Amino acid sequence: MLKSNIPIANIRFFDKTPTVADLERRFSRFLRGFREQRCAAEQIERFAEDGPTETFDLSVNSLSTQDKIKIERRALRYVELQEAATGMQHLKTEDRNALRRLQDGATVSRISNEYDADVLAATLHEEMPWMAPATEHSMRKSVREGRPSIQFAPLLLLGPPGIGKSHWARRLGKLLEVPTTVVEATGEPASFALIGSQRGWGSAGPGKIVETILRERCADPIIVVDEVEKAGDVNSDKGLRFSLTDGLLPLLERMTASTWQCPYYRVQFDLSWVGWVLTANGLRGLPEPLLSRCPPLELPPVSKQHLVGFAQRLGRAHNLPDEAVAVIEEIILSCHGDIGGPSLRTVKRMIERAEIAYSRPLLH
Repeated sequence: MLKSNIPIANIRFFDKTPTVADLERRFSRFLRGFREQRCAAEQIERFAEDGPTETFDLSVNSLSTQDKIKIERRALRYVELQEAATGMQHLKTEDRNALRRLQDGATVSRISNEYDADVLAATLHEEMPWMAPATEHSMRKSVREGRPSIQFAPLLLLGPPGIGKSHWARRLGKLLEVPTTVVEATGEPASFALIGSQRGWGSAGPGKIVETILRERCADPIIVVDEVEKAGDVNSDKGLRFSLTDGLLPLLERMTASTWQCPYYRVQFDLSWVGWVLTANGLRGLPEPLLSRCPPLELPPVSKQHLVGFAQRLGRAHNLPDEAVAVIEEIILSCHGDIGGPSLRTVKRMIERAEIAYSRPLLH
């Protein structure tokens, strides 16, 4: 995976910001030097016209009160203008230091060619073939257009619980070599957890998107909003809405995401590189504006055949003996019908318990 750095925040950094006292000293030195040069030029001119008629003092070391007032004003103005140029003049030192992690920009990952994009998709499909509608969401477009990062349209994965929707998103992040952050809509239904909150709130903070970008110095993480249909409405005592879906809407469109304003830092970020994967068990509770931005991809239940293949791959990854995996396969196949076996979570727990059982010491 190719890596490069891009600027994603509308802020500037300076290697060294002089203090007002430093500037006053520099301006005073300059003014004295300027006046000495001017006096020397005047003396030379007089000498050329009248000859050496008097001795002229070149040391102009004293500055008037008016000079000092002007110097102080200009030093203060210089510092104000430089702070304004950073875009962080309203922030405390600790918040400026947090944003300093973006001084050299943030990294993005890029697939070098269409063949590598197909290999990545094939790997993901081999591991989770029932997620084909999501995997087929082409990543070739970013490669063809020469974008510095892999960009795909926001995904809304719609399917029954336990089929691995969140697991697929995490696996995609690992293959793309980007961090993945999960927001549980059931436990964090307000927009604060995702986008942050303004100063003045008791729990004010930047939100998981910006936290991930700052922590990882990565501009294109994958953000998973799990069970988004359960977020519901969140209203304040004054009737203001703070629902998770409302906070999502401007982030799911590339144009508005590229100029998104963080409510905590009050700094503009380019979040158009973020990969969005939303999961839902049903459409009830999802507002129409969200569905128009993320047309749902319907996913089928996992068949027994796919569950057996998943158990075999996971068993090999955990170095389980063949007889242990065979027992799990028998449990899966003993369920009635082609569909309706244990969920992926249940299969994972069986593999983990089998691993624990086979790693125990033998007691005599």
